[in-house]
Amino acid sequence: MCLLHSEINSDKMAKTDKTKSAKATAPKVLTDNSMKFLEKYLNNPSPTGFESVGQKIWLEYMKPYIDDYIVDTYGTAVGIINPDAEFKVVIEAHADEISWFVHYITDDGMIYVKRNGGSDHQIAPSKRVIIHTDKGPVTAVFGWPAIHVRKSEKEHTPKSTNIWLDCGARSKKEVEEMGVHVGCVITYPDEFIILNNDHFVGRALDNRIGGFMIAEVARMLKENKKKLPFGLYIVNSVQEEIGLRGAEMIVERLRPNVAIVTDVCHDTTTPMMNKLEQGDFKSGDGPVLSYAPAVQNNLLKLIIGAAKDNKIDFQRMAASRYTGTDTDAFAFGAGGVASALISLPLRYMHTTVEMVHRNDVESVIQLIYQSLLKIENNHDFRYIK
Repeated sequence: MCLLHSEINSDKMAKTDKTKSAKATAPKVLTDNSMKFLEKYLNNPSPTGFESVGQKIWLEYMKPYIDDYIVDTYGTAVGIINPDAEFKVVIEAHADEISWFVHYITDDGMIYVKRNGGSDHQIAPSKRVIIHTDKGPVTAVFGWPAIHVRKSEKEHTPKSTNIWLDCGARSKKEVEEMGVHVGCVITYPDEFIILNNDHFVGRALDNRIGGFMIAEVARMLKENKKKLPFGLYIVNSVQEEIGLRGAEMIVERLRPNVAIVTDVCHDTTTPMMNKLEQGDFKSGDGPVLSYAPAVQNNLLKLIIGAAKDNKIDFQRMAASRYTGTDTDAFAFGAGGVASALISLPLRYMHTTVEMVHRNDVESVIQLIYQSLLKIENNHDFRYIK
């Protein structure tokens, strides 16, 4: 989710209305091959502006399920089914993860950083990182003064301006000889794990889990031999974390008629969350559907109908002015595109231990899939006809 979302939360009053269907859950959709792809895709670094390696992994998985694909100048990847159809429907997620840039190297070899997206300075101290250079990856650590030497009455807290990297060098020259220079991008090496059988944990679930889910929709359409009456564009956008930039570019190129976007939202049942400000959303209770000016109400009704018809539990969010996701870019681009947002509840956003529930992942996949089957060729979503 873009940093914009956290900036607008104070302006948002969210309300949930959990719709249950006899405690039903969507049928299992994830295969062993799906899970291998998910692990490979999540473990690969794809920082904002440097998503190309991850996009290659995504496209390779997609190719058996699509008719064609395109990649734009900045790296947004689009798998296409029925490329000759005039009516165009998009399902979309974003591919980039938050990261850091090398900002300043001191004479004694310490490296100061600058955010690339909404990176959290609070989690940085004592974390290992990878600095990506032309000579290959360089391992470093975020250092921090030991508890023994910090004065409790003047306790320092991590800030973006006082955290630094140590790569074991003793001079700026030694750092540069490793290939490190100002502008090198930095990611965390934390990898995908599963907790208690049904909780997926790792960095960059925001929002490569979305790219995974839309790829699974393409797989299901192919394996179930579904013939869509329109062109389907499975879009994995770049640069969402710095302001929806990839979506802004690709919507003008594709000029679709409909867009269903998937991203993550906060699970607000963990400690230190304010439900009055953030809303009431829980992992395991199903996808979250947003109400907002950017969300086209007739498309939203179609999605709700698909959920009810297929006994897929879902939750509701009031997002006020903005959704803070690529939905805004699609809705207000290309002269206006009928757009809706299906969100996946996530714990610990913008950390290296982001967590989602397996059932929610499967439910989002099923909900997008079933919604597509309800859309007709030349479907008219206008309010006034």
